[in-house]
Amino acid sequence: MKRLWIGGIAALALAGCTASEERVEAPAVPVGPAAELLDASGQVKARASITAAPDALRIHIEALGLAPGAYGTHIHTTGRCDPPDFASAGGHWNPSGAKHGKDNPQGPHNGDLPNLLVGADGRGNFDYLIPGASLAALMDADGASVMIHAAADDYRTDPSGNSGARIACGVLR
Repeated sequence: MKRLWIGGIAALALAGCTASEERVEAPAVPVGPAAELLDASGQVKARASITAAPDALRIHIEALGLAPGAYGTHIHTTGRCDPPDFASAGGHWNPSGAKHGKDNPQGPHNGDLPNLLVGADGRGNFDYLIPGASLAALMDADGASVMIHAAADDYRTDPSGNSGARIACGVLR
């Protein structure tokens, strides 16, 4: 009898430990601004999210229904995306006054991102680190937006990399 009673206490103690461990919640991961990028007709073409990293911002963009090809992508200065041309988003996010593009000796803008490569299935994605950037600087009083352009960015022509028309835009919230 004594053995059964001690075993029962041990089982209850272990069960109590397991139950309390299950209730412990992991610290919340800070979630940064995100956006659905819509075309001029209001169709979702991509999603973007930004999170803080040590001395940088990490942006993730995922295409959901674009034609196959390469598309210039940028962060723009204003949190507005008025169709059809999305001009309300302003220019590229460029707090340092640099020239456009990673291949420009006087560049890049903070808002210059890699080309989004989309496959035959209409999907593509990338993760990119913007060194020296912060959420506080990006999300100023008028916000910010993420843009997809009609053509690939050449990474050097100022101010927009010859990336063509603005075809999808999303306000970061």
